[in-house]
Amino acid sequence: MAIDSITQTLPPPDSPTNNPQHLCSETTSPLLTPNPYLTFDARIEQAWTHWKSLGEPKLIVAPMVDNSELPFRLLCRKYGAEGAYTPMLHSRIFTENEKYRSTEFTTCKEDRPLFVQFCANDPDTLLEAARRVEPYCDYVDINLGCPQRIAKRGNYGAFLMDKLPLVKSLVEKLAQNLNVPVSCKIRIFPDLQDTLNYAKMLEDAGCALLAVHGRTRDEKDGKKIRANWEAIRAVKNALRIPVLANGNIRHMDDVKRCLEETGVDGVLSAETLLENPALFAGFRTVEWVSDNEEGVQDGKLDQADLVVEYLKLCEKYPVPWRMIRAHLHKMLGDWFRVHPHVRDDFNAQNILSFEFLYDMVNRLRELGVSRPLYVKNT
Repeated sequence: MAIDSITQTLPPPDSPTNNPQHLCSETTSPLLTPNPYLTFDARIEQAWTHWKSLGEPKLIVAPMVDNSELPFRLLCRKYGAEGAYTPMLHSRIFTENEKYRSTEFTTCKEDRPLFVQFCANDPDTLLEAARRVEPYCDYVDINLGCPQRIAKRGNYGAFLMDKLPLVKSLVEKLAQNLNVPVSCKIRIFPDLQDTLNYAKMLEDAGCALLAVHGRTRDEKDGKKIRANWEAIRAVKNALRIPVLANGNIRHMDDVKRCLEETGVDGVLSAETLLENPALFAGFRTVEWVSDNEEGVQDGKLDQADLVVEYLKLCEKYPVPWRMIRAHLHKMLGDWFRVHPHVRDDFNAQNILSFEFLYDMVNRLRELGVSRPLYVKNT
């Protein structure tokens, strides 16, 4: 279930000791053989062969710090997600701290296809971290898109857009040494040509799949600033590897439009999934139901139902309480606005228990709160 000290010296992928019983994900046979002498065309063919072997997933849970952990990924997979990213993991801390590894990275056999994402600014440290997880995932992903101040202080994420030689060395280090493909997640530059040059550099360095968040490093508010799908389409047209789109995915109509307008191979959703983990199954919150919209009906599912399912998964696959608390605030946000005293009682709990959380959901129901999710007949 979690990686512990056994992984401090991770054996080769074909070693019989490489799948400790406490890690419930089955190890993967080497997906490719590192070969720095492959031609560019051969690497492109290899990238597509791998993507197709995974079933070409189109509906993917985006990486979210403290939010795309195993129970949440599994909940989203139950409701239509075909792939998922882990939360961003700090490569240096991951290599140095056993407790960090065991609490921040957990997986299981149902948790595939899986992207394990790291932030990094040192190629050797990144490779050491990546080797610990490569038997349990389908891609090792480099976070090149985090725009937060902590990324600026730590010299990683979107702030490496100013240090492209370093970015190139990170990608090359993984591409030439791992048995799984390397993927990257980026933001766009204000200038389209800079974005295209950046994406092409990543592809040339060995990136086998690129996820593009259609906002710049300075465009942090996803609710106020629309993602630039035209830029994403331009990247897709310029590259030969699979490309994913991130931004503006609020319901399945957006998924359909994004795939059509950008030509990408899949879409990522983040913030909307936090409120509605059933998005990819066609459910939407009332916020995204237009007045008098035809064909929309009560889906006989609400966020409280999803919370209960999530809590049961957390009991099976334990995660830090801070993650659980954050998810309940997101999924029950509309319910708490109707009965803020319930939210206040929740916030007052310094130590949480599953008994308290199940009782809180029942309490909201007894108070008559009803916030159904809707489905659209097609």
